[in-house]
Amino acid sequence: MSPDHPPGLDLDRLRGLLDRERPGLVTGPLSGRLIEGGRSNLTYAVSDGTAKWVVRRPPLGHVLATAHDMKREHRVISALHPTNVPVPRPVLLCEDEEVLGAPFYVMEFVDGTPYRTADQLAPLGPERTRAAVLNLVDTLVELHAVDPAEVGLGDFGRPEGFLDRQLRRWSKQLDASRNRDLPGIDELHATLGRELPRSPAATVVHGDYRLDNVLIGGDDEIRAILDWEMSTLGDPLTDLGLLVMYSQPLGMPDSPVSTTAQAPGHPAPSELIERYAARSGRDVSAVAWYTAFAWFKLAVILEGIHYRYTLGQTVGRGFDRIGELVPVFIEHGLTTLQKG
Repeated sequence: MSPDHPPGLDLDRLRGLLDRERPGLVTGPLSGRLIEGGRSNLTYAVSDGTAKWVVRRPPLGHVLATAHDMKREHRVISALHPTNVPVPRPVLLCEDEEVLGAPFYVMEFVDGTPYRTADQLAPLGPERTRAAVLNLVDTLVELHAVDPAEVGLGDFGRPEGFLDRQLRRWSKQLDASRNRDLPGIDELHATLGRELPRSPAATVVHGDYRLDNVLIGGDDEIRAILDWEMSTLGDPLTDLGLLVMYSQPLGMPDSPVSTTAQAPGHPAPSELIERYAARSGRDVSAVAWYTAFAWFKLAVILEGIHYRYTLGQTVGRGFDRIGELVPVFIEHGLTTLQKG
């Protein structure tokens, strides 16, 4: 396949669909490229030479059981687009697998930068880095202020028992990929289960809210929140806990997984928590639990990657060191609960 015809993206069929469903939208031959950085679903930038769009589809060789992800993602950005929450404008959803071999959706292309590491943030300088991260908190407050029922998302998830289900889900994920001793992880899981907080009123939860899942413009504003594949209705403080987790240094030089915490000007986790509390009006006294849960969840995800690597199912730079990170995440989780 040429760079303009990446695998999983049949541009002729896509053009035919857009001409039928959105006549006049496309004015020239389409070209496309895969946007790197996605962790599961595939993301392509598509252009007709004048305008640009983004196509999101499941991975190649996708199993149909989770094909509804595309529908969910399209549904949530369609619901949120008229609100103050910055999301790309949806163009269309296609559930006909004859077009690209899997369900997919098309949305507008938004200019902006996803900052993944402290090194990438550094050129912004301390003041702009600080502004960007504080805007990340303010945008999360906007998301959690949306009334799900008012935007047609009242049935988007099952908020009752949300935290208990989340804990059980990630424990099952761990069991499915456990092939070595992981000191402390059972203690972390058990303590989280014993100290389950009482959730506030449910909101739309992004599920993976962090700096590299948003696009930041030249004015340091959040132009768009991306990657809604884990979104649902649930406890908003799970989003805050994950954001706080990613705002803490790992204490592991040259880590294959990075936080942005050490970028000059990056606000301390305590400031992010205080800002969220002040602007949302929510009680954040149990934030240590939510942050420890985020450390646990990431430890499980990383152990799954390590497990697949040991089976020869994952190749690429950095995967050989993922296993070293898991004990670090477990230790951070335990320490967070002890301090909390």
